Amino acid sequence: MNAQPTSRKGDESPGTTTLIATAIAEEKRSSGGIKGVLSRSLQQSLAFGTLIVLIAFFAIASPNFFTWSNISSILLSTAVVGILALGTTMVIITGGIDLSLGTGMTLCSVMTGVFITNMGLPLWVGVIGGIAMGALIGLINGTGVAILGLPPFIATLAMMMIAQGLALVISGVAPIYFSGTPAFKEIALGALIPGLPNGVLIMLAVALVAYLLLSKTLMGRYTFAIGSNEEATRLSGINTRRWKILIYTAAGAFTGLAGVVMAARLDSAQPQLGMGYELQAIAAVIIGGTSLLGGRGSIIGTLIGALIMSVLLNGLRILSIQTEWQTVVTGLVILVAVFVDSLRNRRSA
Repeated sequence: MNAQPTSRKGDESPGTTTLIATAIAEEKRSSGGIKGVLSRSLQQSLAFGTLIVLIAFFAIASPNFFTWSNISSILLSTAVVGILALGTTMVIITGGIDLSLGTGMTLCSVMTGVFITNMGLPLWVGVIGGIAMGALIGLINGTGVAILGLPPFIATLAMMMIAQGLALVISGVAPIYFSGTPAFKEIALGALIPGLPNGVLIMLAVALVAYLLLSKTLMGRYTFAIGSNEEATRLSGINTRRWKILIYTAAGAFTGLAGVVMAARLDSAQPQLGMGYELQAIAAVIIGGTSLLGGRGSIIGTLIGALIMSVLLNGLRILSIQTEWQTVVTGLVILVAVFVDSLRNRRSA
């Protein structure tokens, strides 16, 4: 092999393309080829079956569950968790993790409130500012992981604490309301399609974007290649550091959008809200079939996982289960999901 490992301009050369194809082929072999595809399809089918069982159980257990107002609430909850999960799906496929999702989303909500309410900027500027704040968080996370060599767990844990503190400091530990901008809440609560909240449409649009990014772009190919074998990808001449920073930044933009949708749903930026959302999002990703070891993931599976988490938590609230026990159940779900992922990885190996 004549390609130089340190090459910075081989991203589009024939040799690099061949080597990346080899890395992707390796990922497919490590996933079990056709058996791996069938296994992932089975995983998604089981997840979908679990969703149906949960809906049926809660519908029987409580007559208030299967009402349109409650279904709408579930969909709006899924929109926030789903957008967070879609972004972190890309990060986890690379073999990374992002623990700053929840508090990062809160900081983006607070910054959106600062831009629109405190500074009086136009609505669209505030929304873009909130999303840009999320992209900045992702950029810092990606830089810490790719350039400084920090473990993703440590880099994003530090950002989780930083974002939580900044949200409290900037807001003065007080909610920021959007009462002076009535159009803002329409971002999540309006209905371009009668009966379907805009927040859900945003989630579906973001899911389509994430699907296209992972399946139709160079970024998607490198995401899977890095998660499958980062060292082989780097030695093929790909600047893996640059691509990891880009992936984390894109995921951060998703977090910013989730913050905007959350603020619009509540018609306020709540600086003490957000902690725990990262666990729901990560659980949704794992339930949907994305491997914590990287190299494998599914956007459709992530959406199903997000619906499962939303239905489960909503059903527990409908049944008047205490918040403490809801947290216990969430932890158990994550434990089971990680265990199943571990079994799946061992069988693939």
